[in-house]
Amino acid sequence: MAKKIMTVDDSSSVRQMVGLTLKGAGYDVSEGVDGQDALNKLKTAQVDMVVTDLNMPNMDGITLIRELRALPQYKFTPIVMLTTESQATRKQEGKSAGATGWIVKPFKPDQLLGVVKKVLG
Repeated sequence: MAKKIMTVDDSSSVRQMVGLTLKGAGYDVSEGVDGQDALNKLKTAQVDMVVTDLNMPNMDGITLIRELRALPQYKFTPIVMLTTESQATRKQEGKSAGATGWIVKPFKPDQLLGVVKKVLG
């Protein structure tokens, strides 16, 4: 059975690009338009991995990670940040919130798939 990945980004073009990349590699992809939307969906549907943007309206990626890590079913789920932010302080903030990895946009499809394969095993 295909691994399920949720991609969370307020940009529909980024969600589409990530979705196409992951679907092309055989993953089952769902989408969240911001952190709040993703959190609401993830409370009722289990996924194997989350790829989230950092800067979004309603709830940012760091807050989403903290909220997910507080839920027993997402304590150990890989969560990767996909963002334009590359400062060490932001990365540290993501890591302390519970992010598994960090990819800086723009990303190459091979780079994204490499990280996904690595964290999903």
